[in-house]
Amino acid sequence: MFKEEAATNKISDLGEFGLIEHITKKVKIRNSSTKLGIGDDAAVLNYNDKDIVVTTDLLVEGVHFDMVFTPLKHLGYKAVVVNVSDIYAMNAQPRQITVSLAISSKYSAEAIEEIYAGINLASEHYGVDVIGGDTTSSLSGLMISITAIGEIEKGKAVLRSGAKENDLIVLSGDVGGAYIGLTILQQEKEVWKVNPNSQPDFQGKDYVLERQLKPEARKDIIALLKQMDVLPTSMIDVSDGISSEIMHICKASEVGCNIYEEKIPLDPTTYQGARDFNLDPTMCALNGGEDYELIFTIAQADFDKIKGNPNLTVIGHITTKESGTNLISSGGSVIGLKAQGWDGFKKG
Repeated sequence: MFKEEAATNKISDLGEFGLIEHITKKVKIRNSSTKLGIGDDAAVLNYNDKDIVVTTDLLVEGVHFDMVFTPLKHLGYKAVVVNVSDIYAMNAQPRQITVSLAISSKYSAEAIEEIYAGINLASEHYGVDVIGGDTTSSLSGLMISITAIGEIEKGKAVLRSGAKENDLIVLSGDVGGAYIGLTILQQEKEVWKVNPNSQPDFQGKDYVLERQLKPEARKDIIALLKQMDVLPTSMIDVSDGISSEIMHICKASEVGCNIYEEKIPLDPTTYQGARDFNLDPTMCALNGGEDYELIFTIAQADFDKIKGNPNLTVIGHITTKESGTNLISSGGSVIGLKAQGWDGFKKG
């Protein structure tokens, strides 16, 4: 686990510009396309013959993360992951990020430095440059907004709208683990509220906890597909559950789909965790979210290129729009998919 440093300096003593200097002094430039990073009114990038892709995600305390069980360094790392994952979902390579923070008075300069330590660690792992951002005060906790910029060869970007009838639906890794990890953390929080001296029992649960607190974006899958000479017809990352994500693809592509329950990959820890909480493992996989795997479609002609690869699983196929979006249960029943993943504007 990451170690957090003791708080000694108040942000009010440093001021906005002092804080920016304090937390960005370790930032390094890694890409030749970054002509000018932090320090001016704007960054300067040069992409020549590349297409540029840009994405932004905002994480809000109490909505997207709970400081009772979220280490600050993990939070900084995850904030980068959720953004670069969107870049990979376009079949692109992330190159730069900007980081904006809204900070309440309860946070010290050392706390923000811990967040930036996680941001810098993720930036190094994914090979991106921190090129700017903004800081301001907040009356309602901590907010982190990151914008990621990526590049892709012209004509090689993969959109949600390219799926065609009879394409295969492929999923990287396994799903549902992040939701089970969150459920465990929330349960332990309730125990702690009743008895603050209690110690959580996380033995054997490392995998699902890491899936929630420190996920990884699947940059390896993009490299693997290129190596296999496979260009997906559509792609999206799994941030809101595979049910919601495949429905996004189907809507954009004006098609339907069949997902097969028995094909959905579940880690044994995820499966057992779901059973421990009297949850349906399949529903956790369909609607849990925050796994940051990639779900994509490929032409049937590319099946031989991916078959047998342990990182990829064919979980269904694309059908006509009129057929709808369906789950085929292990018993053969046809069940209409519903977008029941994360929605920050809905209760529950």
